Amino acid sequence: MHRLLCVCLDGLGDEPLAELGHRTPLEAAETPVLDELARRGIQGLVHTVGPDVAPESDIAVFAIRGYDPHESHPGRGVLEAIGAGMDFRGGDLAHRVNFARAEGEQIVDGRVGRDLPSEDARALAREVNDELRLPGPTFEFRATVEHRGALVIRADEGTLSAQVTNTDPAYAKLGTLGVALETFEDKVAWAEPLEETEEARRAADLTNTFVRARILDASGVNARRRREGRLPANLVLTRDAGDHLPKLQPIRERFGPSWGCFVEMPVERGIALILGMGEVEAPAPAELGQRYSVWTALAAEALEGYDALYVHIKGLGRPCPRRPGPGQAGHHRDDRSGVLRRGAAPGGPVHDSGGGHRRPRHFVRPEGPHGRTGSSGGGRPRRPARRDRSLRGAGCRERLDRHHPGCGHRPQARSPDARVTQG
Repeated sequence: MHRLLCVCLDGLGDEPLAELGHRTPLEAAETPVLDELARRGIQGLVHTVGPDVAPESDIAVFAIRGYDPHESHPGRGVLEAIGAGMDFRGGDLAHRVNFARAEGEQIVDGRVGRDLPSEDARALAREVNDELRLPGPTFEFRATVEHRGALVIRADEGTLSAQVTNTDPAYAKLGTLGVALETFEDKVAWAEPLEETEEARRAADLTNTFVRARILDASGVNARRRREGRLPANLVLTRDAGDHLPKLQPIRERFGPSWGCFVEMPVERGIALILGMGEVEAPAPAELGQRYSVWTALAAEALEGYDALYVHIKGLGRPCPRRPGPGQAGHHRDDRSGVLRRGAAPGGPVHDSGGGHRRPRHFVRPEGPHGRTGSSGGGRPRRPARRDRSLRGAGCRERLDRHHPGCGHRPQARSPDARVTQG
């Protein structure tokens, strides 16, 4: 059995820029490693969800791992919550959230300029948890990485339904799936029920109460950020709600190979837990070139313990500093060419393996346009998958282990023969 290394370059797709001769950053970049992989390999195009649908990363990952997201995806909020180690039970309401900057109802920046350190985000989340009370239900709000977070609302009676719209206007819901919109109004949206049920109406009301409390306007953390000339993070936007844990056949049972998954973000850990993939903790050095070097060595080590490895790289979607021109000091834009020009790619230079090891097969999947580009494609929202209420009463990780035994596996050195025997 060949080993498989699957790498997703999230955000690699972009649009032509006049300053690059109307080429995309990828076309303008020096990419000797990717060029060599392309020369040796086979290229193709795939719609992970459907034509004219710009899916969020987690949905595309479900699809390329062989699971139909329309049938099996629980909602981004659920993946973020369990990936962050939060307790989630069927009938709770889980949202993915972003810290944002707003002036009244107008959203100035939906990610606080991607300039919110995780320490600031955690301090802001503590303020919300300490000061806000919902009418009846309880909630847990957790900041995860930089501007990202998760919110779980737990009903005091009965259950809550995820059939509610997003308050983040840049994303729409297509059943349980979140899709990026090409055009939208930069104003805080109201959560609306998508079905005529008490569970959906109550979920929408509670979500609106949380989002519009605006406790963070008076935050000491934001006062300091204003003094430093940085954007205050005074708004929390919700999207992609979920209300159940799906029962899925673990990926090894479904396809045979044992899979490891790099986990840098909570959503990646959530996907690994849901699909029964082993977690490979991925360090995140601030300098992207250093990060890829570390990940190269880690991937080689992890492939000694798994038949296949999934690596999801999000750094390509981060804004890179632009050399300021007159009157443009401090200006940033979404330019990936600074990263790509180094020729960096997971796995380093392409070469034939020696020492008796089998050379892994590479599957490099560029993804994009991403984020606020693309189209939702419209369409009538699908009903969510059947909810699982039977998991209430135990810890979330214990419930996942019951459905996916062995998903806590860590890389272990073992011989190729042992891998084949056990696979």
